[in-house]
Order: sequence, then C-alpha cells, then structure tokens
Amino acid sequence: MKIFMIGGTGLLGSEGAKELIKRGHSVSSISLPPIPTGANIPKEMELSLGNYMEMSDEEIRKQMTGCEGFVFAAGVDERVEGPAPIYDLFYKFNIAPLKRLLTIAKECHVKHVVILGSYFAYFDRTNPEWKLAATHPYIRSRVDQEKMALSFADKDMNVAVLELPYIFGTQPGRKPVWTFLIEQIRSMKSFTMYPKGGTTMVTVKQVAQCIAGAIENNIGGNNYPVGYYNMTWKEMLRIFHKYMGIPDKKIITIPTWMYAYGCRSIVKEQKKNNIDGGLKMVEFAKVMTANTFIGKSIIVEKLGVEPDDIDKAIGDSVKLCLDILDGKSEAIGMKGE
Repeated sequence: MKIFMIGGTGLLGSEGAKELIKRGHSVSSISLPPIPTGANIPKEMELSLGNYMEMSDEEIRKQMTGCEGFVFAAGVDERVEGPAPIYDLFYKFNIAPLKRLLTIAKECHVKHVVILGSYFAYFDRTNPEWKLAATHPYIRSRVDQEKMALSFADKDMNVAVLELPYIFGTQPGRKPVWTFLIEQIRSMKSFTMYPKGGTTMVTVKQVAQCIAGAIENNIGGNNYPVGYYNMTWKEMLRIFHKYMGIPDKKIITIPTWMYAYGCRSIVKEQKKNNIDGGLKMVEFAKVMTANTFIGKSIIVEKLGVEPDDIDKAIGDSVKLCLDILDGKSEAIGMKGE
C-alpha cells in the first residue's frame, strides 16, 4: 500500500514509517525542517521538507494522488501556551488543517486514514463528571478533532483515531517531553514529591504498531484508546530515579489539594504574561491524581500490538533528557518551545 504521512520525521511519525515500510508498504511524507541531528529517518521514505499548511490544495493533492493510506502525525499538544483564547491556536494546528487534508484525501480516493490523537478524548467519554472538554481548551480541541475526523468515515474511507497516552522512547536530536520532569526531580534535593494517581503508557515502538495495525485492519470510523502498561506515578518515578542514578531517593505522595495549590503559581505566571494554557492546571489536579489507566486488550486484539520493554524505553528517555540538560546533546523541541 502507498501511504502519505504528515509528520514523517517526528518521533512518532518516523517510527510509524519504519513499521509500515517493514511490513511492505511505501511511505512518502511532508515534514517541517529541520530534521533532528542523528535522527534515524528511514531511508526508504520519500521525504519532502516544507510546511504543508502553507501549501496549496493542488500541491497536497499531487502528494496524495495514488495513495491508499494517509497518516496525520502532526499538530501541537497541551504544552503549547499562547494568547487567550488558546483554543484558537489548537484549532489552527490540530483541526482546521486536518479537515482540509481529509477533504483532499477523500477527493483522491484514499481508503485508510490514521490520526494521532489524545487519550484525554477517551477519558472525556468515560468520565463525564470530570467535564474535561468543557474545562480544558486542549482537551476540547482533541474531542472536536476526533468528531470532525470520524465524520469523514464512510463505505469508501476508513478512519481511525489513536487516543495516545504518555509515550516513552527517543529520537536522537529531539527533546523528549519528559525533560520538565527531570528538572523537577533534580530541583527537589532531599526527596521527590509527587501526587497520588497514575497513568497508562506505551513505547514508541508500540505506537508504530498501532499506526500500522490501524492502516491495515481498521474498518469504518473508530477511536482506539491506546494503553498497555499501567503504573502509579510512584512506580514510574522509581524507574526515573534508577536511571538518574538516585535509586534510593525517597518519594513522598502529596494530597490532591496540595498539588492543586502548587498549580496556582503556574496560573498566576500565565496571567502575568497574558498567556493561556491548554490545561486549566488547578482543575486538572483531579485528573492528575486519578489512575488514568487503560486496558491493553483493544490494541492487542484489533491492532496487533505486542509487548515491549517499557523499563528500557523510560530509561532511554531519561538518559536523553539528562544529556540535553547537561549540555552533552543538542536537540530541537516542539512548536512553541
């Protein structure tokens, strides 16, 4: 199958391309420069560097013509801050361009579409009492993105949205999202304080298997909650500590109210700088301190995801973060950093 991808040089896109190529598919991609130094981009991928958002419909159409598959592995996440209302920024990068791309894909008779979304959309469905979309602009944008994308599904086009959780693994030259947590742990000299709760997680390799599995197996319009390894924050932090060389450092669990109180300083700083965040941090405390776990059966049975070494994937992420913070490695970040 010939597959067109937006974001083929990113952490998830490049791993997805490798998996697709390994399975016998051909992949072409448009990606924003620069390519991270040392990034292991599959040489078999046909790559064009540029900003797809600045390309005309006809330029995109030329890229999609003859393709049976399309993967959207781009956009921005909740770390992005900007002028209020921040939802407009998420709409600009996550929804509007995808709607245009899906419209062109349908014109080009693309049959299989995979979109990389967020597991917050899953928890918005399963925990309506949290009012996630109503409270957090980023989560609202992911829910709206998902609804829009699935509206394109019909007998001629299969659409899969992967609701991705926390992901571990690295791409040389690209800054991991976990750098902020390494900095936090280092700033707490005597012990590490963190809230109760926990999360589901996967490795980069497993995300790649989700992408390929959805391209090959999804029928109709479906969202797939992605989760494989469920850990409490304390369990995860023990692995962080191990790879940071501080395995005996004590972890103290703080109550929800204390975490929420600490988030007030983030909100205060945002207001001072006239910026808005994708997550309303004080209200987000109830999510952060919950066990946001997802069973692995769906992605195993429907997408063919296999076990991986989550301990090693976390370790690789931690090591790269340390090298970047200590000036041993150069890395590029994400939009807005």
